[in-house]
Amino acid sequence: MAHIHHPDADADVTVDEPDVVHVDHVKHYAAGVPAVAVALQRGMEQMGPVRTARTLAKLNQRNGFDCPGCAWPETPGHRKHAEFCENGAKAVAEEATRRQVGPEFFARHSVADLATRSGYWLSQQGRLTHPMYLAPGDTHYRPVDWDEADRIVAAEFAAMTTPDEAVFYTSGRTSNEAAFVYQLFARSLGTNNLPDCSNMCHESSGTALTSSIGIGKGSVSVPDLEHADLILIAGQNPGTNHPRMLGTLANAKANGARIVAINPLPEAGLMRFKDPQKVGGVIGTGSKLADDFLQVRIGGDMALFRGVAKLVLDAERAAPGTVFDQDFLDEHCAGVDDYLTLLERLDFDDVLAATGLTQAQIRDLADAVIRADRIVLCWAMGLTQQRHGVATIAEGTNLLLLRGMIGKPGAGLCPVRGHSNVQGDRTMGIYEKMPEAFLAAVDHEFGITSPRAHGFDTVAAIDAMTRGQVRVFMAMGGNFVSAAPDTRATEAALAQCRLTVQVSTKLNESHVATGHAALILPTLGRTDKDVIAGVPQQVSVEDSMSVVHLSRGSLKPASELLHSEVAIICDLAEATLGPDHPVEWSALKHDYDLIRDRISRVIPGFEGFNTRVRAKDGFVLPHPPRDARKFETSTGRANFAAYPLEWVPVPAGRLILQTMRSHDQYNTTIYGHDDRYRGVSGNRHVVLVHPDDITALGLQPGQHVDVVSEFDGPDGLEERRVTDFEVVAYDTPRGNAAAYYPETNPLIPLRSVAAESNTPVSKAVVVRLEPRA
Repeated sequence: MAHIHHPDADADVTVDEPDVVHVDHVKHYAAGVPAVAVALQRGMEQMGPVRTARTLAKLNQRNGFDCPGCAWPETPGHRKHAEFCENGAKAVAEEATRRQVGPEFFARHSVADLATRSGYWLSQQGRLTHPMYLAPGDTHYRPVDWDEADRIVAAEFAAMTTPDEAVFYTSGRTSNEAAFVYQLFARSLGTNNLPDCSNMCHESSGTALTSSIGIGKGSVSVPDLEHADLILIAGQNPGTNHPRMLGTLANAKANGARIVAINPLPEAGLMRFKDPQKVGGVIGTGSKLADDFLQVRIGGDMALFRGVAKLVLDAERAAPGTVFDQDFLDEHCAGVDDYLTLLERLDFDDVLAATGLTQAQIRDLADAVIRADRIVLCWAMGLTQQRHGVATIAEGTNLLLLRGMIGKPGAGLCPVRGHSNVQGDRTMGIYEKMPEAFLAAVDHEFGITSPRAHGFDTVAAIDAMTRGQVRVFMAMGGNFVSAAPDTRATEAALAQCRLTVQVSTKLNESHVATGHAALILPTLGRTDKDVIAGVPQQVSVEDSMSVVHLSRGSLKPASELLHSEVAIICDLAEATLGPDHPVEWSALKHDYDLIRDRISRVIPGFEGFNTRVRAKDGFVLPHPPRDARKFETSTGRANFAAYPLEWVPVPAGRLILQTMRSHDQYNTTIYGHDDRYRGVSGNRHVVLVHPDDITALGLQPGQHVDVVSEFDGPDGLEERRVTDFEVVAYDTPRGNAAAYYPETNPLIPLRSVAAESNTPVSKAVVVRLEPRA
């Protein structure tokens, strides 16, 4: 944890880097008084008491700013005075910190020196204050003014032999307005190379849902969850990754919902929630959430969904017309008979082998599905980052389709997105394969000709950089190096670029893994006032439930030199494309309402954008399956998928590893070293293993090992290695293990991706543990 220390410009922030692992009791509830205490402590350390109080009072409020953390929505019409969670407060403290990183810092530290520091140390130094440039051959970044930065980028773009030598990466925190002008810049330049963080996280969800129901977004609202009578939560840890979801689940529980947690690890947030804003969450025991915990083996979710569907089919055969929603199937679905034939041929021994569950557990879940009138299926990266992630999500969708649970109040599909506007970025066109209708509308509105050839997703972009096919890599937020798989390969790929450009609020590993030259462009965060030429601006975001609302920062920026993301993009576009380009970049930069007007004429559902977004709680985007049981698929119906059953067997003497977040991080940002709910603190270099597996592998708890991944390469078996991890005995399924990312990202080869979605397979890595000498 960082010391409470605010240095002057001539000193670094001192941070502790623990190297001893402490193992404590696993917690059986989430939140409560400790969550409040930790949130306030982090705020005081980073912001001080007055700034903490003022900032948290604005977080997720109607006239405030949207949380820079997760995308979980507020309950419509029922916002609390403290509408945030522990990790949201940590995210705000990180962004609104009083610590600063200016030119003096970069003069003290060479890039080589910074490359030896941890990501935690880098982020704790504070907010970036000046544009910085690393010239070819230089050892240190130096300050530049914005005009020079724009000229540097424009010159590199002008030197490209093809527009596809540029890659425009996007983080999920980018606003709708910034995302829209970003994709407009890329397409005006002539490329669809628009990889984003969704490629690495929820691409499997979008791929599966688009094929099955015609839209890659979830079909439920917060009220749907609160009025469901059965909620299945698979491959997700809401207590750490989406803590405000716990309040929604507690409301559902109070309304009589049965909640089933399906996950390899027991997670405190799925067991019990102590709401610190209620008396029972302070002095009581809180709310029990999960009625059942099914400890499925890694990669066994597809088999579980299919096994349950088979038992649902058996029940329908035994009592025709009482289980299936036959009217829904007849009127709205395609591929039903092929799927039922697949179920009839299912060998249930395969289901038991894949899941590690008993037949009684699976039958009990099937009985709950049969009895329920309103079912919601929630999932996150535990499902999406599997080799068969698309097939798994399609299988869960199949199960709900049998019961007619799409387009029905209190029922539906709920992919729980991560970053706060990752869904909005995709809506705005941040996608390498946007459909023709979107591209044609952009061309008509702006008088440009967008390219039609598909661009690079994240993995393809890294491949192209490795081959020397990318001259300029630009990142709008995020920490590309730490988010991407195969860390060493990603760093080497970036080094092949002529120029890397990072639009950032704080320092991270991506600033030290550079091209031949590099720029750091400091930007405003969600908490900052955005004023251009004396006129206050406001941005919008879209949450996980397709609600679009405004966000207004209120803090004085860390430096007068900070520019908004919109301003940075528009200035770069004008410098690159020239004053005669048909897009009026300067006008868009100076008035975000103009951007929203243009969006309203390009993207269906945004008609009257400027008026509707100023409503009390914003507005909800259309969702044809939810709103009218209309399925805009190739068949015009909801499509049942019939994938071969797939799971991840455990080779002899090996384990199947999943990467995961600790409770003290959000995505790649490490807030501290305390994974409080799992009872692990100190050094993050740990691997969680079942006690019986530790014994079977001839190891001891506390022993230090190297973790070695094994995978099939073109020349036979290949390996990746991370060193000096401590073995921790933990309640995992036999044959499975878990460790934190990004520390274990080097184990994931670039070509180990999910079928169809190309998402890196971070949740099913075959590893062996080698004792250290």
